[in-house]
Amino acid sequence: QVQLVESGGGLAQAGGSLRLSCAASGRTFSSYAMGWFRQAPGKEREFVSTISRSGSSTYYSDSVKGRFSISRDNAKNTVYLQMNSLKPEDTAVYYCAAARVAATGENRYDYWGQGTQVTVSS
Repeated sequence: QVQLVESGGGLAQAGGSLRLSCAASGRTFSSYAMGWFRQAPGKEREFVSTISRSGSSTYYSDSVKGRFSISRDNAKNTVYLQMNSLKPEDTAVYYCAAARVAATGENRYDYWGQGTQVTVSS
């Protein structure tokens, strides 16, 4: 069992930055690939980014590529999402999730956090 707790959400202006963190419980964090997803009001949840178990491989959706950066610290059981050049359309609840293998499909993820709200004002 893995428990995930996101933090770092809040209000930012367009063009600004936020860094999300996701802390995982347990001693097996390095056994899981991690992903970030988001859900905007009235929309389905969508993939944002994923990182491999070692952190050597990352992948981003086209909508955030070049602006967001995913990283992890296995010693701290934490995965991060650095969000730069924020746009109003980035407004959503952001979720972190854990999977056995890095993937873009949410059905590949076994554990989910409760989400953290990110609001970007224009």
